[in-house]
Amino acid sequence: MIKQPLPDPSGITDAIFSNNVGRDPERLAMKYAKMAQSPFIFLRGACHLFYDSLPDSSLFRNAPLAWCCGDLHFENFGSYKGDNRLVYFDINDYDEAALAPATWDMARLLTSIQCGADTLNATRAQALEVSQSCLDAYRSALANGKPLWVERETSAGLVNALLTTLQSRERTTFLDKRTTRKAHRRSLILDGVKALPASDAQKKLVAGFMAGFASTQTDPKFFEVLDIGRRIAGTGSLGVERFVVLVEGKGSPDGNYLLDIKEAKPSAMAPHLARLGIKQPDWPDEASRVVTVQNRMQAVDHAFLHPVKLDGLPCILKGLQPSEDRVSIGEWGKKLDRLKDVVATMGRILAWDQLRASGQSGAATADELIAFAQRGDWITEMLDTATQMTETTRQQWQAFTEGLNSLQSQERAP
Repeated sequence: MIKQPLPDPSGITDAIFSNNVGRDPERLAMKYAKMAQSPFIFLRGACHLFYDSLPDSSLFRNAPLAWCCGDLHFENFGSYKGDNRLVYFDINDYDEAALAPATWDMARLLTSIQCGADTLNATRAQALEVSQSCLDAYRSALANGKPLWVERETSAGLVNALLTTLQSRERTTFLDKRTTRKAHRRSLILDGVKALPASDAQKKLVAGFMAGFASTQTDPKFFEVLDIGRRIAGTGSLGVERFVVLVEGKGSPDGNYLLDIKEAKPSAMAPHLARLGIKQPDWPDEASRVVTVQNRMQAVDHAFLHPVKLDGLPCILKGLQPSEDRVSIGEWGKKLDRLKDVVATMGRILAWDQLRASGQSGAATADELIAFAQRGDWITEMLDTATQMTETTRQQWQAFTEGLNSLQSQERAP
């Protein structure tokens, strides 16, 4: 594989700044600070650069089309509560979702494993070994052709430990982490870590939206607003309009619920898919794209998941998903088999989700995906590409940190 040349620092920094124009400055500063911490966090925050650098080979141009997450990395797998109130383990972020070659998601997932070796407490050699386990599990599940799902009763190891904990977690325990209680009323903790204060204008806007949304639901009182804040979560989406809303739920103070309202931006894959002539459905808006693809790929719909308009801005409304409700994959205790087991589960989940959404709106049929998996002549190229993309990401991260430090030095200069 030919390595990419070291990018010009100012060019990388300018490309990232341009991609984030218009975001909330306070949370955007948090995003840039996070991205400077490591190549893996940089990968999470610069999805568009990943697809700018993905090789233009047959493997990534002519693979069967599948509904894809678009921003697949090992921290975008986690638990979620379905609308049947049971807890599942799956891909849980679909902001970049689109119809794309099936290989794109796997390339990004494997790159995240290698880029995130330090986060995983793994050596580079171990990360390569783990990548092979992930890819083998994906190929096997895809070739089998039967989409399954992961819940507590069908899980094992670290995933089972997570789901068992969450299934038994009391609502008050979660609420006490995110809110303060005074008498019979709760309010959000606005500590600059999970949430920031919202302006009066923002509160009025969100409260007005929630009142209108509640009026369309069977139990309007459930959605009665108690408090509103600006939510801090994720990396790639930091800085977009995003609110955490505390609602009455099943009754104050311990039956309250937390909802997440997040602005939907165009997919980072969109320009590259257009270049390849891969036509997307004519979505009503970006939020409808995200919600539709998520519903297609997940076995059970996410609780409260809706595409909505907030003062004309397309947004995704759903039950708040705590960032800590993920497998502590970095705490695998130096047991390589345990780490392999977790990432193999992730590989199978990707295959199952692609199979579940197969044949819909231009996606390849299950038979076509099965035939692709059975070929297996693309395995070596996939692993080589992930290694190449890891090196490219490290170079881009270095360029970004140099460019960011230079700009910050200029700003501090008298």
